[in-house]
Amino acid sequence: MPNRFDFIAIEGVIGAGKTSLAKLFSERHNARLVLEEFEENPFLPKFYEDRERFAFQTQLAFLASRFKQQQKMTNRELFDDFVISDYIFEKDRIFARLNLDDDELSLYDNIFGIMTGISAKPDLVIYLQNSVERLMHNIEMRGRDYEKNITEDYLKELSDSYNQFFYRYNKSPLIIVNATEIDFVHNPDHLSYLEEQIFNQPIRSNTHIHIIPD
Repeated sequence: MPNRFDFIAIEGVIGAGKTSLAKLFSERHNARLVLEEFEENPFLPKFYEDRERFAFQTQLAFLASRFKQQQKMTNRELFDDFVISDYIFEKDRIFARLNLDDDELSLYDNIFGIMTGISAKPDLVIYLQNSVERLMHNIEMRGRDYEKNITEDYLKELSDSYNQFFYRYNKSPLIIVNATEIDFVHNPDHLSYLEEQIFNQPIRSNTHIHIIPD
């Protein structure tokens, strides 16, 4: 029997391909798509120019935006349809720990702690794991002006933080996709392989699975 999901969340570092995969799955499986509203954050371009100065404003703007989406997603009427999102709410704190100083993080944690308790819980989380080189390539290919200031050092820090987070993650079943050498956007075989593993193969709770197509 095919796997039955109400809510799948796809995660990964900047440039991992999470939004692309979420869109593909939503189209091919008639799912409702919920995307992170990063373009509506007025502080994001400023953050990439000066991380220290604009980190706190950027983080709070993202937190507020994601929380509004989570409130809508916890409405059971939304789950009349299968939902796919390109983020999980808990990932917000990965960026906070990396970019905020101690006082800012303490204030942030007070707010985050209230919000996270009522966030939507995915039936499955898919983590797209990439090399820094592949992430840089993907970022360069999509050509967003404000991302030109992203450095390899920052992506390395972020990748390490994501890996540590998902190494301990146990709130939902987790699939880890080694996405460095695959191209699910342009290679139908790679996409079909992922679909088979996610939608048709047994998925045990709290199990990490590395998917590497031949």
